[in-house]
Amino acid sequence: MLNASDITVSLGRTQVLHGLGFRAKPGQVSAIVGPNGSGKTTLLRAMTGDVPYGGTVTLNGRDTRDHKPWELAALRAVLPQSAVLAFPFTVIEVVRLGLQAGTSAMQTEIPMDALARVGLAHYADRFFQELSGGEQQRVHLARVMAQVWQPQQGGIPRWLLLDEPVASLDIANQLEVMDIARSYAAAGGGVVAVMHDLNLTAMFADHVAILAAGRCLAAGSPDQVMTDGILSKAYGCTLRVNTPPQTAATYVLPHSAASV
Repeated sequence: MLNASDITVSLGRTQVLHGLGFRAKPGQVSAIVGPNGSGKTTLLRAMTGDVPYGGTVTLNGRDTRDHKPWELAALRAVLPQSAVLAFPFTVIEVVRLGLQAGTSAMQTEIPMDALARVGLAHYADRFFQELSGGEQQRVHLARVMAQVWQPQQGGIPRWLLLDEPVASLDIANQLEVMDIARSYAAAGGGVVAVMHDLNLTAMFADHVAILAAGRCLAAGSPDQVMTDGILSKAYGCTLRVNTPPQTAATYVLPHSAASV
């Protein structure tokens, strides 16, 4: 389990997270949602140690501060919102960076397998800078997948931590990326994703944490927490949650831009 307890983060003189708790289980896709400025990315960066924080973060039962960097690299891979490459790497070279960061460097077939999984195997020899923003994002997803390619290692779950993994993708690729996340979880790994799209969250997430103003407003399964009242309170506008009769799958329809 990934467990964050009583997390506080201050950026300058501003406290961004206020004693926030979050839990994610292996075998599940856990989503973090909320309006802009609610602390989603800050929470993820605290859990990955990229910003100083108060509180405790444990991964598979052990405090992350007690892990050596290579131990964390073997257990979890992190996809940031954006990553800039200053040198002209080819696509396959970018993905190999993830392979070298993990524990499967001898399995040289993994980078091509990862590129194939994100639909970019035919771009392997192209320069990364020649790709569109969405294609670059998928290359970075392949890179982090290569780092923790097997969802479990020795019976211990591994983790994908994804910050807005579908933000710049078209609909087909959004669905493909979320299917990758579901498949990774189904194989015993853990996935935590910061999300903006509430409907994709409802479709693919097993567990949802809704943040507002640096606090967790609600956490649970999509049908438990994605309600009219909770979402309207979190986002400050009227939202209606519906389920199509054929599937009973939750979806969210913006109702009014007026503040609640």
